[in-house]
Amino acid sequence: MSGRFAFPGAWRIRGSREGRGRGPQSVRWRLTLLYGGLFVVTGAVLLGLTYALVAEDQSLAVSGSGARPKTGDAGSGPTVSGPVPKPGGAAIESYVRERLAVQRGDQLHQLLIESGIALGVMVIASLILGWLVAGRVLAPLRDMAVAARRISADDLHRRLAVSGPDDELKGLADTFDDLLARLEGAFEAQRRFVANASHELRTPLTLQQAIVDVVLADPHADAAALRAACLRVRAAGQEQERLIEALLMLARGQRGVCERESVDLAVLAGDLLPEGGPRVDAELSSAPLLGDPQLVERLVSNLLENAVRHNVPEGEGEGGWVTVWTGVVGGRASLRVVNSGAVVPVDQVGVLFEPFRRLGVERVRGRAREGAGLGLSIVAAIAAAHGGEVRARARGEGGLWVEVLFPPPPPLPVPVPHGGFAPSPPKSR
Repeated sequence: MSGRFAFPGAWRIRGSREGRGRGPQSVRWRLTLLYGGLFVVTGAVLLGLTYALVAEDQSLAVSGSGARPKTGDAGSGPTVSGPVPKPGGAAIESYVRERLAVQRGDQLHQLLIESGIALGVMVIASLILGWLVAGRVLAPLRDMAVAARRISADDLHRRLAVSGPDDELKGLADTFDDLLARLEGAFEAQRRFVANASHELRTPLTLQQAIVDVVLADPHADAAALRAACLRVRAAGQEQERLIEALLMLARGQRGVCERESVDLAVLAGDLLPEGGPRVDAELSSAPLLGDPQLVERLVSNLLENAVRHNVPEGEGEGGWVTVWTGVVGGRASLRVVNSGAVVPVDQVGVLFEPFRRLGVERVRGRAREGAGLGLSIVAAIAAAHGGEVRARARGEGGLWVEVLFPPPPPLPVPVPHGGFAPSPPKSR
């Protein structure tokens, strides 16, 4: 066997060298011994029942043959051998019973010996057959173990791809393949995140170094040039600080929520409504939820900032607009932000919620370059940390429609009157 399975309380895969020379440790040996043990128990029970039934039958035959023994007749049941006393009533009846008891004991003993030999032969046969059957049953597991050992972090695209009937083993292999698919997605996302983060963090540093090198290389640089260079270095540092803060917020959102407080989306959205820029229409109804106030505030802020930043530029057409709505949908607190803007391809909506993913060239030039491409990914991470969901779709006229739904808050405890029991809620009809 290329791999050994042992389960001291739980399944685990052992190496082919581990456990050799220490007795039967593999699942195959355990199953073989289990099959053999079950056969021995059931065979012994069957042998005992057969022995008891035969003994009972012969006992009845002896007791029923009492006064009319027949000697030498093979077709009439047990025969009596040996010297037979002369007819004399009780003496001959006692003699017949004694001889029949001896003959019954010999037959039962012979039956026990022959049954024991047959049971021993069948135990050996059952162990051999159990070993073969266990090997055939465990063959897919060995193949899966070998394939799993060959999969590493560099080739997570490989799958077990077990074929055959839709049984428990195939279900296990399919579950493992699904796990590999999720791991591959997580690894790819991590690689992209690290590459993008290093690129985004390197850009301000490169800009700062270039500004300083240009000023130092100019022998005629005056105080005004040095001041301008310092301002540009400061701006680059602030951009780097915003990026680091966004990364920390993303990591915090992905970590989850430890403590929850009562938060109202209507209050947060009312305090964070943008001033200036595109026209903002707000319809804010109470939308209470339990969550981290800082994270929820950052979610609302990022949604509003994204709607304003990626809107129709001022002076183009009739101008941009943003609508903000809060309320309760199906018992769940909801925030809905809709904005005008450039047309977003339908197949690119999900890309906007990935870290450092920007749509189009316009998002890396000019005014749009102020963002790091983390706004909507932070929104998705915070919503997931609260057990909520984000729904987004592209508007045909341009712009984006985004809605965040939070889970409903737990029901409030029923007040218990002093000295009594809490009233039961009314039954719905």
